[in-house]
Amino acid sequence: MPREARSQRVEAIVLKHSDYGEADRLLTLFTREQGKLRALAKGARKPGSRKGGHLEPFSRVRLQLASGRDLYIVSQAEAIEINSALSSSLESLGYAAYAAELAEKFSLEGEAQPGLYRLLAETLARLASGEGGQLSVRYYEVRLLDQVGFRPELQECLGCRQEIQPVDQFFSFEQGGVLCPRCGRGRSGSRPISMPALKVLRHLQRSNYTQAQRAAPSPSVLRELETLMNAYITYLAERSLNTPRFLERVRRNASQQP
Repeated sequence: MPREARSQRVEAIVLKHSDYGEADRLLTLFTREQGKLRALAKGARKPGSRKGGHLEPFSRVRLQLASGRDLYIVSQAEAIEINSALSSSLESLGYAAYAAELAEKFSLEGEAQPGLYRLLAETLARLASGEGGQLSVRYYEVRLLDQVGFRPELQECLGCRQEIQPVDQFFSFEQGGVLCPRCGRGRSGSRPISMPALKVLRHLQRSNYTQAQRAAPSPSVLRELETLMNAYITYLAERSLNTPRFLERVRRNASQQP
């Protein structure tokens, strides 16, 4: 049905865009006021377009939106944070794309999620400043799961409900948290998690970002957490994500450089 004719002002993060028609741009936006929505920026691809430069992916912008027949129409755009420094590093760009992909997958159409919006904005700003890298993305994953109702249980075994002891454990995707060795070994859908990795997850879950930085996990623990969290989020999303594969290619190419 046609949208009611009206205009509104929103703050938004551009999650992605694609070409539309000869000169327009179709945007997927995550707005502070209305959650996820799609909008059309007419003429944004024309040379010299004032709107186009403000609507790059991962930018935070103020927009004036008019209701069209099927899509919102961007009538005005003003940049708040362009985050252009992300393009100087393929890895940072990959992390930003991953954060945006998760926000798109777990946000709701037309429903405000201010906590998730703030988390995404802060994460993109950190990545653009060169701060954090992997740790900032792991923090983002953990806090995103809190925001969207998938907070994993990390303090007690979901099988026997006993307190977790300081030994390596198992993580169950189906049950959404940790299983002790007795309950987790051999169980379908669970995989090992080392005690150092579990300690870092717990620290990220209960800390603000300044406190989370004190975790200082080793590269091997970060790699373990990346593999585990990517797999768990893929399970929750019920489909494979695109950006983890991009990050793997970036790292593989970097390792092959002389």
